[in-house]
Amino acid sequence: MRYSPILYVFLFVFIHTPLLVSAQVAPAPDRTEGEGPFERLIIRGATVIDGTGSPPRSPMDIVIEGNQIVSVRSVGAPRVAINEERRPDGATREIDAHGKYVMPGIVDLHAHTGGIPKTPEAEYIYKLWLAHGITTVRGVSFGGFDWSLKERERSARNEITAPHMVSYHRPGSGWDQGPVTTPEAARAWIRFAAESGVDGIKLGSYPPNVMAALLDEAAKHNLGSTAHLGQMGVAQMNALDAARLGLGSMTHFYGLFEALYDHNDVQPWPVDMDYNDEQMRFAQVARQWSLVTPQGDLWNSVMDEFLELDYYVNPTMAIYSAGRDVMRARNTDWNDKYVLGSLQKFFDPSRTDHGSYFFDWTTHDEVAWKKFYQVWMQFLNEYKNRGGKVTVGSDSGFIYQLFGFGTILELEMLQEAGFHPLEVVRAATMHGAMEIYKPLQKPIEYGVIGSGMRADLLIVSENPLANFKVLYGTGAMKLNDETGEVEFVGGVDYTIKDGIIYDAKALLEDVAAMVEEQRLNKAQ
Repeated sequence: MRYSPILYVFLFVFIHTPLLVSAQVAPAPDRTEGEGPFERLIIRGATVIDGTGSPPRSPMDIVIEGNQIVSVRSVGAPRVAINEERRPDGATREIDAHGKYVMPGIVDLHAHTGGIPKTPEAEYIYKLWLAHGITTVRGVSFGGFDWSLKERERSARNEITAPHMVSYHRPGSGWDQGPVTTPEAARAWIRFAAESGVDGIKLGSYPPNVMAALLDEAAKHNLGSTAHLGQMGVAQMNALDAARLGLGSMTHFYGLFEALYDHNDVQPWPVDMDYNDEQMRFAQVARQWSLVTPQGDLWNSVMDEFLELDYYVNPTMAIYSAGRDVMRARNTDWNDKYVLGSLQKFFDPSRTDHGSYFFDWTTHDEVAWKKFYQVWMQFLNEYKNRGGKVTVGSDSGFIYQLFGFGTILELEMLQEAGFHPLEVVRAATMHGAMEIYKPLQKPIEYGVIGSGMRADLLIVSENPLANFKVLYGTGAMKLNDETGEVEFVGGVDYTIKDGIIYDAKALLEDVAAMVEEQRLNKAQ
């Protein structure tokens, strides 16, 4: 089907305009939290999960000088006394991690900072991220063009309490030349973005000639690329089409199922379909589960081509998980203490707030989503098993998902899909870093615990491989058989970013105080 140039302009503006445009959140205040970096920080006696997929190892001493890991040394064996003479010395600061677990900081590749009124302050979001061991986030985008780049630089200089920030932007943002609707404008905007210092581009389902120009020009400037191949354009640009043009990764599921249809080229929408009705939009997503044949010829050929192209998949399963059990999502352990009242109001069903679409959600809808997840997860697990790169992203701040907590849920859902816990950790660390560094044509500098890597780590008292729930800020519920009492164990103890030690639980208390302050202010 061919569209007129005028219709192209309409579609571009429509697709890339949020349902409601929110004001930019307040930037983070100057940093007062965190200790370090130190001349020589030694983490003693840890069980190390290094992020590569290798098995854990203990006891290990990790030596950090400034913001760089300089040594990861085995100092003994389990249940054997440590020979102190074998241990590195000269520490100017030590962390006793005997009996604790250390893994690379989590890399979350799909992040936003929300907007006013739902999340008025970036500090709230940044502290939730760090409190969950997230040391790098890719904004797609975080917020406004200039605001995002300034916050990225402030974080890089450790002027704010925040993870490292990688800043991707949509075409047309940041300049005054109007929407990007032609190949010429696409190339011009990419050059503008590169000169402005962006790290990469977040695309929609653009027409083929514009998509090709965007990706070709981005590659010339070593800019990364990811895409939400939305329903208003996916009929002309599915995930395979985009991958063939050079797209580095896809986010969500958009464009994947459309590339796998057995008997359709366009999704067989109901005749009364209206994309602007968000319940209809998201309910119909799940009805695609029966349109594809797992392990069929088309399924395998698409996967083969993705593998040949080294195409990364960032599924963000957690953000849609309320669709299969909305009551659970509304009533999580952390809602009362850590969800701002303004954010909860945004989550409540609304015809105007994006992602708040449970107007009349039914058992039929939840069953369809459960079946959709089964097919989606099967593809992801098979892709991983054949060597494909699957990464972690949360997209939190919508659909009942809270920043930080939603990222840990994504780890749980990858395990549900069939990933071994070590494969989950690799997706959340090394493979996430690899996606960031691939367009730069450089080896990764974080995402793995090893000599020469950036000192971005998390320390937790419980084994995350045994139960990813111990990474939630609330910890995991467990019966203490000695006392007969229920307790919550885990929660990240420390997050280390750039060699700076953050008390994760103290950051969560700050978040809880923000929630309570907003509640009190509303009551007055």
